[in-house]
Amino acid sequence: MKIVVFAGGVGTRLWPLSRKNSPKQFEKILGDKSTLQLAVHRLRPDFAFEDIYIATGKRYEKTVREQLPQIPSNNFIFEPAVRDVGPAVGMAMARIGKENPNTPIAILWSDHFVKKERRFREVLHFAEDLVKKNNNLLILIGQRARFANQNLGWIEFGEEVEEIRGTKVFKFKKLIYRPTLPEAQKFLESDNFAWNPGYFVTTPGFILSQFKKFAPSLYEGVIKIKDEKTLEEIYPTLEKISFDNAILEKIDPKSVSVVAADLGWSDVGAWEALKEALEKATDENVTKGKVLVNDSSDNLVFNYTDQLVVGIDLEKMLVINTDDVLLVCSKNSVPKIKKLVEKLENTPHEHLT
Repeated sequence: MKIVVFAGGVGTRLWPLSRKNSPKQFEKILGDKSTLQLAVHRLRPDFAFEDIYIATGKRYEKTVREQLPQIPSNNFIFEPAVRDVGPAVGMAMARIGKENPNTPIAILWSDHFVKKERRFREVLHFAEDLVKKNNNLLILIGQRARFANQNLGWIEFGEEVEEIRGTKVFKFKKLIYRPTLPEAQKFLESDNFAWNPGYFVTTPGFILSQFKKFAPSLYEGVIKIKDEKTLEEIYPTLEKISFDNAILEKIDPKSVSVVAADLGWSDVGAWEALKEALEKATDENVTKGKVLVNDSSDNLVFNYTDQLVVGIDLEKMLVINTDDVLLVCSKNSVPKIKKLVEKLENTPHEHLT
């Protein structure tokens, strides 16, 4: 199986650590490796470096090559312009599927955290086997919900199709984007919903057939990309559209199956999600760097400087200290971070974005 790890995006919800010139997926948020390096590391040793592809923006070429010297040079896919996930997936499928359109391909993301790595690889192999049996199938991989998360997408699935070695396959119903808190609570209480990490396994031939059917102009564009020259000419002209809008919202549900499992998965694309991924208990303080926190609970305090950061009587707060920005806000205010960063554009502080 071939695997494409997407490493694009700026990640403004993790500002001020994540910025345009140094997005979150290249930062050492968890331990001594970037989340991109962790995404590749968790695939080993089951998947060879030769079968792993990295898709990202052209501006990050130097960074990804330095962080992943084990990946063959030809396995890097550099997008010359930001055109959203639809064109990015289409281009990757067209490129990898040239030699064998029926080879299974997994689409993964670089800014996630997966605690149960062995189980994660088992599920990937399981989905690979399903796709080998049916080349015209797309397998969505869902994470069993741990709480009523309203900041994630959810997958609704129907009856069980089969169970093999303890892993169940379900019929697909629909995707739900960022539900209200009451809706998320209902989903949590149901056995027919899971968080949507955005992971799926399919074949290039099948996905390209769906592009041809539902996004014909996008399909015509990606199949014309033959080399660096045509990439530079064609890719910036492609429609800017998400993969969900282009394909998943229109695809025949009968062509989609769902594998819902507990992978220990978290979207660490926002500070409050990172805390949830790292904490052992909700009221625990999660800290990094030179930090001293007293009489406080349920805080995340990350210090990337040599200064000592001290907190007293803090509750449900985020404190992020970098060399040039100190962010202090409530955990509930994370959605406002992106809006603040947008307001910094065209101001004297634009260089901080």
